[in-house]
Amino acid sequence: MSHRPHDLAAEFPEMVATIKSLKAADAHFARLAAEYDEVNDRIHRAETNIEPVEDLAMVDLRKQRGHLKDEIYAMLRAAQPTS
Repeated sequence: MSHRPHDLAAEFPEMVATIKSLKAADAHFARLAAEYDEVNDRIHRAETNIEPVEDLAMVDLRKQRGHLKDEIYAMLRAAQPTS
């Protein structure tokens, strides 16, 4: 698979192990991560003109990705060990 900008591992490189762990242990997190990947793929295909979309649709996709990223980040932070 080719590199896509905004993959979760690229967005949160310091939390890659936590991402993998939560994907395996938390069904809700796994669903959010899969949805994030799907939306991110759609954005990438639109940005590279493989499957162009209208400007408003792109704005909506980016907002959706942002909301998913925020929710994922909150779950990642909650799963981090406290010092």
